[in-house]
Amino acid sequence: MPEPVSPLDQAGLERAAAEAIAAAATAASLDELATQRRYWTGDQSVIVQANRAIKSLPGADRAQAGKNLGAVKARIWAAFDARRETLDALASEQRLAGEAVDVTLPAVRRPPGARHPLELMQERIADVFTAMGWTIAEGPELEAEWFNFDALNFGPDHPARQMQDTFFTNPPDRGLVLRTHTSPVQARVLLASGVPCYVAVPGKTFRTDELDATHTPVFHQVEGLAVDRHLTMAHLRGTLDHLAQAMFGGEALTRLRPSFFPFTEPSAEMDLLCFACQGKNPSCRTCGGSGWIEWGGCGMVDPHVLIACGVDPVEYQGFAFGMGIERTLMFRNGVADMHDMVEGDARFSLNWGVEI
Repeated sequence: MPEPVSPLDQAGLERAAAEAIAAAATAASLDELATQRRYWTGDQSVIVQANRAIKSLPGADRAQAGKNLGAVKARIWAAFDARRETLDALASEQRLAGEAVDVTLPAVRRPPGARHPLELMQERIADVFTAMGWTIAEGPELEAEWFNFDALNFGPDHPARQMQDTFFTNPPDRGLVLRTHTSPVQARVLLASGVPCYVAVPGKTFRTDELDATHTPVFHQVEGLAVDRHLTMAHLRGTLDHLAQAMFGGEALTRLRPSFFPFTEPSAEMDLLCFACQGKNPSCRTCGGSGWIEWGGCGMVDPHVLIACGVDPVEYQGFAFGMGIERTLMFRNGVADMHDMVEGDARFSLNWGVEI
C-alpha cells in the first residue's frame, strides 16, 4: 500500500508522478504495463487517494489541490498511453517476424494426392450396373470352402481345390480359403434375398499366381449375376455389350467363344476386338495376331448352382459373368505391366488424379 500524499503537497505529488512515469517506461510487456497502471492509477493508488482527500480541504485550498492533481494525472496517463503504443508496436513487429516467409528459400512441394486407379475403375463399373438397376453386393474375402467351391458346382477333385491353386488357412481342414473369385457372393445373395436377383459384385480375390506382367496373386474381379424368369443368352450378351461399351466406348466389339466353367452351362469366354490392331495385323503383339483379346468368362447359371441356393431351375434361369478389373484397366488405359498397379509408386496413381 503506497504512502498517502496530500493533494496540497506539490513535491510529494511530483515524486509519485516521477515513480509512476518510471514504472511505465520500464514495463517490458503489455501485461506488466497493465499491472503497473492499476498500481499507479487504481482505486488504492496515491493519486486517487489524494483526489479523495480534496473534499476534506477548506474551500480556499480545493482549487489549488485540483490544479496540482490535474497536472500530475495528465502526465501519468500520458506516460502509460505512450508506453502502451510502443509495446503494441513491438508486439506487432514480433508477430510479423514470426510469420515472415523467406521467399528466397527453396519451395517445399507436396504433390497432390490421388486415388488408386483400380479403386476408381471398380467404382466406375459399379456405377454402370447401378444405372441399370442392379444391386452392388459385397462378401467376405476369407470364405467358406462350401461357398467358394461346393455351392458353385466344383467337384471334390477339381484342380482349383488344390493348395497349388488356392490359399487355404491353417489348419486346412477348417475349410476356409481366401476366395478365388467373387462368385461365392452369388450364393450368399441368393440364399439371403431369393429371386429375382440382379447383382454385381466387385471385389478382391486371391490365387497362387506368380507376380508378372499379366498376373498377380491378389487381384480384383467384378462378378455379375441375374436370376429371373425367361432369361436367355441373349440377355447375357446384351448386358456384356453394354458393359463393354461403357468401359471402352461405343465402338467396342465383342464375341463369345464356347468354353467350360463348373458353375455355368452353357459357358463362354468373352473377347474384345483388339484395340491395338483392330483385328488387322497378324503380327500384333497385343492379341498375338488373333485380332481378339480375352476379357472374361460367362454363361447361363448351371441348374445345380440354383438348386444349391434354393432356387427352382425349372421356373427360374440365370446368367453370370466375371471380368478382371486389372485387365479392364490395362485394356482401357494401355497399362502394359501389372507391376505398375501393385508396387505402390505414387506416380502411377497421379496419372489419374482425383475423381469424386
